[in-house]
Amino acid sequence: MAKDLGVSADKIQLTLTCFFMSYGISQMFVGSLLDSLGRYRPAVISLGVLVLSSLLIGITHSVALICFLRVVQGTATAFVIVGKRAFFVDLYEGEERKHYLSYLTITWSLGPIVAPFLGGFLQQYLNWQSNFYFLAIYAFIMFVLELSFSGETLVHRKPLELKKIRDNYAHMLSNSTFLLGIVILGLSYSVVMVFNIAGPFVIENSFHFNSVVIGYCTLILGFSWMIGGIVSKRLMNVDFSRKLIVAGFTQLILTVMLFVTGFVMHDLWWFVMFAFVIHICSGFLFTNLFTHSMLVFPQNVGLASGLMGGMVYVVTSFSSYVLSTTGKMTTSGDMSLRYVVMSAILTCAVIAVVRMRAAKTPAIA
Repeated sequence: MAKDLGVSADKIQLTLTCFFMSYGISQMFVGSLLDSLGRYRPAVISLGVLVLSSLLIGITHSVALICFLRVVQGTATAFVIVGKRAFFVDLYEGEERKHYLSYLTITWSLGPIVAPFLGGFLQQYLNWQSNFYFLAIYAFIMFVLELSFSGETLVHRKPLELKKIRDNYAHMLSNSTFLLGIVILGLSYSVVMVFNIAGPFVIENSFHFNSVVIGYCTLILGFSWMIGGIVSKRLMNVDFSRKLIVAGFTQLILTVMLFVTGFVMHDLWWFVMFAFVIHICSGFLFTNLFTHSMLVFPQNVGLASGLMGGMVYVVTSFSSYVLSTTGKMTTSGDMSLRYVVMSAILTCAVIAVVRMRAAKTPAIA
């Protein structure tokens, strides 16, 4: 893409930054709008914006315009994802609500892992523009399905009162268990980000495999996250605190084993095998905490959904930044050490949540 547009690589990386920044920040503010405007119309408009902006990116040669359109896309995506999280809380109650929220979590979290695999093949066999044409087609299909089968699910719209919205934000942010749940969600995804950040470089330069192998490894680990979500859904009725403790310590033990055995085992399959199970634990923790955190404030689900999504992104972005700036990750040992550190921090957060629940503080339920 940089070669075709005649710009440096950092200019292209800026386009990603524009998308992620606008997507993360927007989530924290669109929830209150969706509680006032409803879910349906903003979703339809946002999908239309995604179609048009993706087509424009595919035909333009201006990096500045691409950056602007990526900001637009990030904001539109925030409207869609926050609205769809609230959608299931609007429609369902009790166990049925948890059932559908679990499915949403699995698919939402799997996307950023599978996307590089799909995008790599589109890039290899077509060109970089094909990625955006694919997104335009996908968004258009969703647009048609939304018009054909969906509708408004918000029964009681809340007036857009800034003072009340501010008070609701303050109330949510004062709930320590809700905040710890967000921290665990961010850290769970940060464990996966260890591979996303360093995996391609290590596989190519340390294990000496090409980009196709990188794509398959990414896809395999994407499925591991999905398996973690499915297992979480199957164990929905098991004691919540016990599930968290078992998953947290299992992941920590596996990361330590990976680090220790890495001194004698230098094969890619060995590393991916451990990473596969580690990512299952992360997917399991994420799905459990996501489903429960979404139900803390059912009367302001749009606001809570947006605040949670935005803050999870902030935690993940911060931890990813720390991971990428705390020394080089050029070997499997470097990656394994990061896995251990992130898993240790995550386990500490899990213990804190379990202790809060045991002390009968406001629970995630």
